[in-house]
Amino acid sequence: MLALKVLDKDSNTICVSSGEDFVDLVCTHTYEEGDRIVLETDEKNIHVHLQVDDALGDAFVYITDNVSYYVPFGEKRISMSPKVFSGNKHYLYAEVAREDEITVYRNLALNPADQHMDVPCYPHATANVETRGESVFAAKNAIDGVRANRSHGEWPYESWGINMQDDAAMKLDFGRPVLADRIVLYTRSDFPHDNWWQQVTIRFSDGSEQEFPLEKSSRAHVLPIPEKEITWLELCNLIKAEDPSPFPALSQIEVYGRVKR
Repeated sequence: MLALKVLDKDSNTICVSSGEDFVDLVCTHTYEEGDRIVLETDEKNIHVHLQVDDALGDAFVYITDNVSYYVPFGEKRISMSPKVFSGNKHYLYAEVAREDEITVYRNLALNPADQHMDVPCYPHATANVETRGESVFAAKNAIDGVRANRSHGEWPYESWGINMQDDAAMKLDFGRPVLADRIVLYTRSDFPHDNWWQQVTIRFSDGSEQEFPLEKSSRAHVLPIPEKEITWLELCNLIKAEDPSPFPALSQIEVYGRVKR
């Protein structure tokens, strides 16, 4: 059983719908600060398609418990399309994934519904630093599916910004074992404002790590790896170039593979 609810800041129910393997909800309500979207499931540790807003689109995620998605406002909203959560009519859904969808080869990092908090919903991105704590530089921006990287700041140029910190690192947690064999990075390339990384290291949950040289480019950096069974990876040891700018950043990370069954 699945249930979708929209609750206000005092946990009063604004609208609700339920179903077996699929539930959708049309919410005719102008969101207010403190509103949240809740997905409740009888079964935990499952793959689902989750759409918290029609302008945000489908997120293929793995959930280990009920999920609460807090509707962003103000500064937290500018890292998203201005269409997201706007107006007074919203279409939400959740659907239990089929086995063929779970095991297909795909980008395992993609999650446009990730949040800037601990959540039982994966993939999930975190970092030890984010520039000035601003939403447009949060780690979750690097897995939202937006590759635009020739500027910086508000959507669609949100990125993971490292606040000029030499030991910056970003962790991507998959929440369960996956088999990965290719990583793709889109580094931010708002030159000359931006710098770039000459080399990065990726550490894996199996204890291995690998160094990769990068180029000054707005194009995809494709990093093949031997197929690994992992539950997380970390992007670290980011060595910036000698360019005068102190601002390298990451627009998007993609990790290709399949779920381990």
